[in-house]
Amino acid sequence: MRRTVYNEDHEAFRETIRAFIEAEVVPVYDEWFAAGQAPRDFYYKLAELGIFGIEVPEEYGGAGEESFKFEAVLYEETARAGISFGGSGVHVLLCLPYLKAYATEEQKKRWLPDFVSGKSMYAIAMTEPGTGSDLAGMKTTAKLSEDGTHYVLNGAKTFITGGVHADKVIVCARTEAPKADDRRHGISLLVVDTKSEGYSVGRKLDKLGLKVSDTAELAFVDVKVPVEDLLGEENKGFSYLGQNLPQERLGIAVGAYAQAKAAVRFAQQYTQDRTVFGKTVASFQNTKFELAACKAEVDAAEAVCDRAIEALDAGELTPAEAASAKLFCTEVAHRVIDRCLQLHGGYGFMNEYPIARLYTDNRVNRIYGGTSEVMKSIIAKSMGL
Repeated sequence: MRRTVYNEDHEAFRETIRAFIEAEVVPVYDEWFAAGQAPRDFYYKLAELGIFGIEVPEEYGGAGEESFKFEAVLYEETARAGISFGGSGVHVLLCLPYLKAYATEEQKKRWLPDFVSGKSMYAIAMTEPGTGSDLAGMKTTAKLSEDGTHYVLNGAKTFITGGVHADKVIVCARTEAPKADDRRHGISLLVVDTKSEGYSVGRKLDKLGLKVSDTAELAFVDVKVPVEDLLGEENKGFSYLGQNLPQERLGIAVGAYAQAKAAVRFAQQYTQDRTVFGKTVASFQNTKFELAACKAEVDAAEAVCDRAIEALDAGELTPAEAASAKLFCTEVAHRVIDRCLQLHGGYGFMNEYPIARLYTDNRVNRIYGGTSEVMKSIIAKSMGL
């Protein structure tokens, strides 16, 4: 079936990204994988390509696009090549919406040009040790100084993607204690300069997958954050966090779909090249049936993603619809990638093959951005259950 979600501009962008990946990423990706992160200088190359400024308004140095479709193309092309752009995805997918929605005009002029150029890479710090998805239970505090000029930040965060290379971090912290009838009250967002005294990066976490994406623990000991760096209104941070969830979850859904589609491509190539008992693996009926079943699932996931992308661009994607897309596409990817790895036999277990990396990278899709169980709860609630 012909896809109608993309136009000529998106396809031209796809060609540019594909050529960039082949020239700049594929030849050195094994080195990044061994190092456990993409080099910081690589982000300047992404900036030069215009990746960080696509959805930034023109007055701050961006292209002024409002569509999510360019981001979706990025997901598809990185998955197709079996590579990752490291922690830079958080910079755009998670952090930019907060800056666009809640930063003052003065803050946008101060922050967004460096965001576009890659001079300031952003991460967002929500999760804390022991809290997981219970963001209302966070313990990190930001107390206003007596003279009202700055906040004093204390606490710790974990699982922070992009945390090693980040120059600025949007930190969720308590500026007031929770109310008896509202645990979510009192959370604010602060944009913290990682060069601040008392700010430190702890362990770079050793993950099962996403090896090229730097993920870290962060600690704050009496970090002074100017009041001018409060993002949005004080104590309203929790409501802000919920506003970007549909886009975040759609991003995960599109990424999972793209990984599943790539897995079918890798498995088809491998089975057509691999010979056993004098025949290609692809010539066996079981291989044909497995690949056909996988393609059918990928086609369905593609249709879900395309519909959700159009809804997001139209401002109509609901939290429940985003949850449904994430649940469906991540579960499809889980099944498809597993079956495609099986078709590789023993080589599918080797990290030198992209299917092995897809297998481990994909696993977190059913956890972050809200677990599959949380997605089911959201969907059920929308059904009145």
